[in-house]
Amino acid sequence: MEKIILIMNYFDLHVHSAFSGGQSSLEELASTAKMLGYKGICFAEYYENENQLKKLENEIRKTSEKIGIKILLGFEARSVKELRFLAEIRKKFDVLLVRGGDLKLNREAVETPEVDILTHPEYERLDSGLDHIMAKLAAKNDVAIEVNFRQIALSSKATRSKILSNIQNNIKLAKKFNAPIILCSGAISHFELKDPYIMASFATIFGLELKEAKNAISTVPEKIIKKIEERKNEKWIMPGVKIVKK
Repeated sequence: MEKIILIMNYFDLHVHSAFSGGQSSLEELASTAKMLGYKGICFAEYYENENQLKKLENEIRKTSEKIGIKILLGFEARSVKELRFLAEIRKKFDVLLVRGGDLKLNREAVETPEVDILTHPEYERLDSGLDHIMAKLAAKNDVAIEVNFRQIALSSKATRSKILSNIQNNIKLAKKFNAPIILCSGAISHFELKDPYIMASFATIFGLELKEAKNAISTVPEKIIKKIEERKNEKWIMPGVKIVKK
């Protein structure tokens, strides 16, 4: 009897380049990601204006063609005002991330169906930044809760145990209410990109089964990419709403 081997495609949907305060160029990050076995990555930037958006699109297109890896353009909201603006221009870019940590912004993120990823909701908090109501909203609106590896790697011995505990709590909440969980490096340098197999293995200490951890770096981002493709359809209005011609 022949064995069927399923090959998973891995994606890192939260990477910062020199365009957004990072230390490495788009090309350095893209080439390293490809070497590590990623099928695609998302450069998370901070929105400035239309000219910046077009410049980024051009750089991404050239780099993607040169390196041979899928590259998505993401914008990360750092305030409620910025989030609402980005939600209004949602069709102009690929991935909408929200910089987690502030409780009000965490709540706004999971309430907004245009959002793809709530990054590190526990960032610089004593608690985990989520509760059962917010986890339910994340599930309802298909907002992925991020486990950010850069935050863990750069934490001090004094804070690391608390961060790990908060991440574990958020994973429990997400699993209980079926909210998507996504693993991201959060890298600002190509040296900070992580092997997807190592990331998945490490994530098991937070309460994820290995299969769940692999899905969080493969199946979950693939679903986000599918939504991106649907969003680019001219009939798309908002999540769950399309123009239907009779």
